Amino acid sequence: MSAMPGPSVMKFLAYPATTAERAQARPIVAPSDKTESAALGFFAMASVLHIFIASFAILSTAAAAPTVNNITNAPTVTLASGPLVGTQTILPLATAAVNKFLGIPFALSPPERFAPPQSPKPWSTPLTVTDWKPACIQQFKYPAASRNFIMQYFNNPPPQESEDCLYLDVYAPATPAPNEGRTVMFWLYGGGLVSGSSGNPSYDGSSFAAYQDVIIVVRNYRTNVFGFPGSPEIPLTSRNVGFLDQRFALQWVQDNIAAFGGDPAKVTIFGESDGLGASSVDRLIMTLPVNPPFRAGIQQSGQASILVGLPANSTLSWLALVDGLNCSSASSALACVRSKPATLIKSVEEHLILDFEPAIDNVTNLSDPQQVRSEHRIANVPVLTGTNAQEGRVYVVGENNITAFIADTFPGSTELQQAISVAYPLGQNGFNTAYDVIAQIYTEYFFQCPAAIQANASAAAGYPTWRYYFNASFPDTQLFPSGGVLHSSEIRIVFDTYTYSTIPITAQEYALSQFMQGAWAQFAKHPALGPGWNRLGTFDGLDLGALGTDGSSGVTLIPQTEVDARCELYKPIYDQISAQISSTSSF
Repeated sequence: MSAMPGPSVMKFLAYPATTAERAQARPIVAPSDKTESAALGFFAMASVLHIFIASFAILSTAAAAPTVNNITNAPTVTLASGPLVGTQTILPLATAAVNKFLGIPFALSPPERFAPPQSPKPWSTPLTVTDWKPACIQQFKYPAASRNFIMQYFNNPPPQESEDCLYLDVYAPATPAPNEGRTVMFWLYGGGLVSGSSGNPSYDGSSFAAYQDVIIVVRNYRTNVFGFPGSPEIPLTSRNVGFLDQRFALQWVQDNIAAFGGDPAKVTIFGESDGLGASSVDRLIMTLPVNPPFRAGIQQSGQASILVGLPANSTLSWLALVDGLNCSSASSALACVRSKPATLIKSVEEHLILDFEPAIDNVTNLSDPQQVRSEHRIANVPVLTGTNAQEGRVYVVGENNITAFIADTFPGSTELQQAISVAYPLGQNGFNTAYDVIAQIYTEYFFQCPAAIQANASAAAGYPTWRYYFNASFPDTQLFPSGGVLHSSEIRIVFDTYTYSTIPITAQEYALSQFMQGAWAQFAKHPALGPGWNRLGTFDGLDLGALGTDGSSGVTLIPQTEVDARCELYKPIYDQISAQISSTSSF
């Protein structure tokens, strides 16, 4: 989004102390086995920079996983496309090994540049799929300060990049599946639609498969100009090839997951962010209303219904790219750009700081998302949605002028600016520094309030909706001092991949990870029952599941008003943006 962003004491106990000790001590605990607030169940009652950083998982210090790969008894699967040979991972105390098939082609790869995906060519010789494939071409924009920050914290060490990237990974329990097939969880990584990779160690699905008896699927998809070209020569409905990659991979799951023991009728899509005010999960729910290839969705720190800024003009970005590649005089600028090396295209779009956002095609991306929800024209599936308590702290590093930040982020109305300033009083309510104030404004305007509005709109329209509020930070989730409960910090807790870190875990982190992973899996297995706390709109308002609050390793039910009181300030802005986008859509 281009119009709205502004400018630029707990005693931790290492438990256990080493990776080996942690692994040996790990119990297998379902949500219902928790001993504290997690055991409340569905009827529980309780009281209560100027840098655009895309949503990458925190993996910069990742080390080798505490697992054992077994290639002696390599698992095999035969698909319609051809046979596969994977590898096997054994996790401590798990009742089953995990079969890993890494780098399965779900589409023809490399694809034709800027074109929709096509079916892969079949093969007859067994295909060895034991390693993650390269990331699709990523974009890390200049100026150097923001680029270096992002690269240091979110792309270190950098993965190999290639246009030959349309592959996915499957993590499945090695034991025979029940007759009815296993639940499938399809992960859609974040990255602001400019970067990301299925080979991110934070997304390793081995723990989910081993301890929750589900199948995890993680796939690559094209981003930035390679996924969302703004060329006028491309038909509008074919421009969002990144979203088409996602749909193609979902169809691959429908066609092939039974071979891995999965039930194609039991697919839950889950994912994190995708840029400010965006979510691939929410987009799929809104744009596939009839016979969707999933039965539930989990949205972590993202939604696509409440827009927080006007999208960049991708056509103007395309024309600037064409000029930067010396293709302006070509008879077909599209053909000229297609002929250029991918590394050159990447360099030009990064140096020119070009934004390529999804086209509003009303097929994969809608002009009126709020309206289709209220009119019951979206997929009728249960949804779990939520945000982190301090999402914005990673976006406003170095900001310390509250007045300037508010004026730049909310230009035009001095009355609104004053109201926002009053609502976040410096020196009160935990706002000890100007950075605290600015970060919380960012958190609530760009993440928390849109998620709250969308979740409650879904509940009001009759869609089964649950909401969480992640509020825990740990030494190994801190990108920098005082990072707090920042954006993406919940991912490794959910995936139980925090053990990749060299920093010892805490007792709370260990238990909270088990609870959250179990809750996510429970929701995927039984969507209508929810994750283990009250559905929105029930039980006198005690319907927000606070995760990790005050040292908890489970859920505490609180009223939404406890954290959403300032959201009323922003509703008129969201409505104005939505109306402007709807009125200017030409499709």
